Amino acid sequence: MAKKKINRLLPLIPLRNMVVFPKMIIPLFVGRQKSIQALEESLSNDRMVILVSQRNENINEPAPQELNAIGTLVEIVQMLKLPDGTIKVLAEGVSRVRITELVEADSFFKAKAEIIEDVSDITNAEYVIKSISEQFEHYVKLNNKIPAETLMSIISIEDPSRLADLITSYLVIDVNQKQDILEINNVAERLGKLSDILLREIDLLEVEKKLHVKVQDQIEKVQREYYLKEKIKAIKEELGDYDEIYSEVDDYKKKITTLSLPPEAKSKVTREISRLDKIPTVSSESGVIRTYLDWLLELPWNTKTEDYIDIDKVKEILDNEHYGLDKVKERILEYFAVFKLTKRIQGTILCLVGPPGVGKTSIANSIANAMNRKFCRISLGGIKDEAELRGHRRTYVGSLPGRIIQAIHRAKTKNPVILLDEIDKLGTEFRGDPAAALMEILDPEQNSTFSDHYLEVPFDLSNVMFIATANTTHTIEKPLLDRMEVIPISGYTDAEKKIISNKHLIPKQLEKNGIPFNDLIFTDQGISMIIKYYTREAGIRNLERLIALFCRKAAKNIITNDKLPIETTKATVKKFLGPVIYRGDKMNEEHEIGVATGLAWTAVGGCLIPIEVASVKGRGKLMLTGQMGDVMQESAQAALTYIRSCTHRLGIDDDFHRKRDIHIHIPEGAVPKDGPSAGITIACALASSLSGIPVRKDVAMTGEITLRGKVLPIGGLKEKVLAAFQAGIHIVIIPADNEPNLADIPKYIRRKMKFVKAKMLDEVLATAFTQMPNKLI
Repeated sequence: MAKKKINRLLPLIPLRNMVVFPKMIIPLFVGRQKSIQALEESLSNDRMVILVSQRNENINEPAPQELNAIGTLVEIVQMLKLPDGTIKVLAEGVSRVRITELVEADSFFKAKAEIIEDVSDITNAEYVIKSISEQFEHYVKLNNKIPAETLMSIISIEDPSRLADLITSYLVIDVNQKQDILEINNVAERLGKLSDILLREIDLLEVEKKLHVKVQDQIEKVQREYYLKEKIKAIKEELGDYDEIYSEVDDYKKKITTLSLPPEAKSKVTREISRLDKIPTVSSESGVIRTYLDWLLELPWNTKTEDYIDIDKVKEILDNEHYGLDKVKERILEYFAVFKLTKRIQGTILCLVGPPGVGKTSIANSIANAMNRKFCRISLGGIKDEAELRGHRRTYVGSLPGRIIQAIHRAKTKNPVILLDEIDKLGTEFRGDPAAALMEILDPEQNSTFSDHYLEVPFDLSNVMFIATANTTHTIEKPLLDRMEVIPISGYTDAEKKIISNKHLIPKQLEKNGIPFNDLIFTDQGISMIIKYYTREAGIRNLERLIALFCRKAAKNIITNDKLPIETTKATVKKFLGPVIYRGDKMNEEHEIGVATGLAWTAVGGCLIPIEVASVKGRGKLMLTGQMGDVMQESAQAALTYIRSCTHRLGIDDDFHRKRDIHIHIPEGAVPKDGPSAGITIACALASSLSGIPVRKDVAMTGEITLRGKVLPIGGLKEKVLAAFQAGIHIVIIPADNEPNLADIPKYIRRKMKFVKAKMLDEVLATAFTQMPNKLI
């Protein structure tokens, strides 16, 4: 490589995003202070300066290591100062140089360099020049950024080195690629590198041109279609036959621009609008598409109500709207506390389980009010078709979205409180299992992409708060029940019903029926009579109906100028409500042999269930009557087997099962009865009948029995104890394992009653019998 050293220091100017080649005249704009000083230094001497490109164009004050080692020695031909302080320079490249020494003096760069001479060993130079020129000509035709006049300056060049440098300077390529060509002193290698770059750039430009032509054709096609549609529209307007479909399509397109639809929904809507635009108005499919678009565009994809959680306010709302239910309120307050801390729904689905009329639905409404959310109720009772929840596909005539999407559509927000009422009464048939659909809806891991069959696009249900209600959990499928947190709600005591009546029901009905408060006075005696003799329920729904009926009767008397005020005495209650409907459960009037009082749970609360056993001569036949279910029949069999196993301790003949027939009967035979909790009651009545010892009339009992005589725990203890208390019974035998459940019973009732916690049947008999058999004493 031929080299010629420049022994003196020359000014050096760094270039950004530019490479200067030898034998070229190029304009430069110098604006950096260091570069201006270097330029002035060169002008004061021989006008020679070294130009070197920066490796990183974003650096304003480059360090020496940021400069390339090979640059160009140039001569300043002309200089012009601009008003903004920038200097315009016309420079002519002299030769390639390699920097051998770089110093920073007088706050600008100076450098010593050696001139790099070209090495020319080209064979067939004319052919090479022609090939490169043709490639460049092709490049210029594809690239609109290079003027066609440039080709004229290329044709006359016969020097391969200068040709390579000139073409490289015109190429629209990366600075690093130009720097690579500058650093090649071998002319043949330089031309080969340039040829490779030209071929690659030509390929890219040809692809870009094809794409441009394709896009241009598409645009022209769209413009043509638009022109023709506008022309048809104008013609129809002139004929007075303008089709409203065009305005509807325009309206749908405007809605898309104003709504922030998810990408999948937006794509679906766009396709359906395109179909609607092409289908004739008279087509039935046109109406189907319009209905579908209305549903999609009216759903609250991004509309949410702002949650406002104030624990004290929530507690105040719950206390004002519901009396008692302390455990339920406490759990709801815990839920709100976690929600306020985390700012998101935890995925827990609350399931309020209790008898009818205890306020499950109104509690859910109160939760929505406390959260400042919209409230929607979906009744699930009797639903047998999965499509009721997931929607019907659009292939069916009159298809619509499912009830979940309809509820969100009514709420006009994507985060309402949705009450799934009567979830225990879901049905199933060949059309599908709606409980299975609910498993996805209630699963926080899946419902963020809930797919309704009608919508055909996912909708996010993760912001919805679902609350379910049920009367019992026995009929709820186990996987579905596992997704919910069950909150039991017990029935009200008579005292609680009286307070609720005075605080809520009576003022509500007086206002509803337009009766002044002073004209109708509900006394404690009258309310107690209505509760005890006209209703038999755990809740207050029927009680409210009777109070409303009483108010209507009173309103009629007020209009006829009857004596005021009207009071709810026994006489007025019977006059307005008719004869007593329920006599109420009462304990037996005397101790009886073979009759034991059991306690049962029903959907409307607890009740007394007397069990009668008669032992007569026979051949050991066992008869069960009174609509006893399978489980209760098994309890009777177990009780009989246990009695047979301990006849010697009870003073009973060992062969009674061969000589006597046993008849077990439960009154009110038309009412089905089932469950294991009557086990100890049946055993006690059996033992009494066979031993001849009476059972105490003031004792009631509940508990399951085993073949070994063990007393097992039962459910519904609170309702059963309330029934015993209202019947005047103050001694209740319960399983020992149910002792923790006594905390659910009001304190004033616990103070007035005696609870015997039994582990074995012997403890039951010791309390229930008027006297003990000699063997058990």
